[in-house]
Amino acid sequence: MSAFPKTQALMARGCAFLGSETAILCGAMSWVSERNLVAAMSNAGGFGVIACGAMTPELLDAEIAGTRALTDRPFGVNLITMHPALFDLIGVCEKHGVSHVVLAGGIPPKGSIEAIKAFGAKVIVFAPTLALAKKQFRGGADALVIEGSEAGGHIGPISTSVLAQEFLPELAAEHLVFVAGGIGRGDMIAAYLEMGAAGVQMGTAFACASESIAHPDFKKAFFRAKARDAEASVQIDARLPVIPVRALKNKGTEEFAAKQREVALLLDQGSVDMGEAQLQIEHFWAGALRRAVIDGDVESGSLMAGQSVGMVSAEEPVADIIARLLRESEEALTRR
Repeated sequence: MSAFPKTQALMARGCAFLGSETAILCGAMSWVSERNLVAAMSNAGGFGVIACGAMTPELLDAEIAGTRALTDRPFGVNLITMHPALFDLIGVCEKHGVSHVVLAGGIPPKGSIEAIKAFGAKVIVFAPTLALAKKQFRGGADALVIEGSEAGGHIGPISTSVLAQEFLPELAAEHLVFVAGGIGRGDMIAAYLEMGAAGVQMGTAFACASESIAHPDFKKAFFRAKARDAEASVQIDARLPVIPVRALKNKGTEEFAAKQREVALLLDQGSVDMGEAQLQIEHFWAGALRRAVIDGDVESGSLMAGQSVGMVSAEEPVADIIARLLRESEEALTRR
């Protein structure tokens, strides 16, 4: 890192918080962010985050243990707030002494932040609005990720550049804010660091790393794709508030529309409540994503990708990706 003094100086707060050499988090991508990629990320000086997704407490237990066997560096665990066993999953993190827990996919339920902080872990949250961000910091959150709509997977409606302009001037002096969504090069990292970000989170850039277990066909789809191929899913029914998901357009995109119609009909009939309806949608994504990432079904599986996918063109080791990003950032800061 000493070869990148300007970048290192701007990342110092983020590094101190994460316990890593560089303040680049790997976004938690279900099925992709498992022990191999997470450990590679942390071993290369970044910060890996296990994507718990729809895992049971038993599966998460095994995944954390498996990651620990591959790295002695810090890493985090990303938990989905609507998971029915959220507090059991927090218990698994406590058992393993996980240092950082990321709460994603909605407002953290009552008591969840307290339960994590009770065993000494740091809590990282997401917030779509400035008011909500401030409220979460007041409620004990240690750091915030602002994620723009350019990101892959579940997304909010506002672009990263606008979020950065809204949140960083207001929050960055007193709080740790990481920027995510659409970041594919080090020049962009430099820009957000200069605006006050503590670091960045990137997913798409690492999804096809050599250490990623994603299927070769999944990776090939990324290498072929351009930015415009990563489209946000369309909401079919206004009563079913589905968080849009950004993925490469394929047959699976149409299948999701059909799934929404099916779940909306169940809502109509009163055979499921809203919570159950949303869980069914979540399980659809988990299954579709698994088919793409693990089985290599790039036709009907879900190829979740951010718009920076056009900058991903080859399989490289995580360490090489991080080194390139740091070099690009340093060159950009040196030119200024």
